[in-house]
Amino acid sequence: FHRVNHPDDVVAAAERLGCPLVLKTTRDGYDGKGQWKLDALAAMGDLNIDFERPLIAEAWIDHQREISVIVARGRDGETMVFPPFENQHRHHILDLSLCPANLDPSATRSAIQMATRAAEVISLIGLLCVEMFQTREGHLMINEIAPRPHNSGHLTIEACRTSQFEQQVRAVCGLPLGDPSLIQPAAMVNLMGELWEGGTPDWCRVLASPSVHLHLYGKGSAKTGRKMGHLTKTGPEANRLAEQLRHVRGSLQVATAQ
Repeated sequence: FHRVNHPDDVVAAAERLGCPLVLKTTRDGYDGKGQWKLDALAAMGDLNIDFERPLIAEAWIDHQREISVIVARGRDGETMVFPPFENQHRHHILDLSLCPANLDPSATRSAIQMATRAAEVISLIGLLCVEMFQTREGHLMINEIAPRPHNSGHLTIEACRTSQFEQQVRAVCGLPLGDPSLIQPAAMVNLMGELWEGGTPDWCRVLASPSVHLHLYGKGSAKTGRKMGHLTKTGPEANRLAEQLRHVRGSLQVATAQ
């Protein structure tokens, strides 16, 4: 990575890291906001980059998957870690998470160790979501952290013995941390504002599906790219659950269009 405070720093970063590279804000970035992919230096003037706040340039990582690990740390230093989630994005926004992630046991242990160490380094009290890339060669690299409950962990409501939200309360209130272990595999898909373009979706299509749980956030208006809720499904095999949830969500889009 390379620190960036001025356009000249981007030139230096490109010389050091090569292109493409990613420019990111060092704070408050989410869902692709505050991020710019730079395929070549000649394109820098077309990206409307905000140099008024600190940026960081990162090398482009050829990765096979992104995972996230949510770790809880209490006031007494006790830590508990949820099993890694595997995440897929659409338009720079989280689209789907599944658990357990498609990792071998060694990579799973490494991911948990890295997340735990990150929580200890910042003296965390509460929850920390540590997002990681797994490269084509199998190496894990931390790419972002979010010190809070995280979208990828919403499936813990149904899938784990203690949800991420209960765990957050336990951690910050000085209570014993709960058991984060997985009860059964699960998948989660986000419901974006685009679903509401033709009116309120037909939620009966969701509620009629076995093992599908509907969560709506009660937001006042639906907008393109805005997370309005999510669906979770539990069952014996996470990858299959992901396919089924995409089908259920697709039926909502068809119903809305009609």
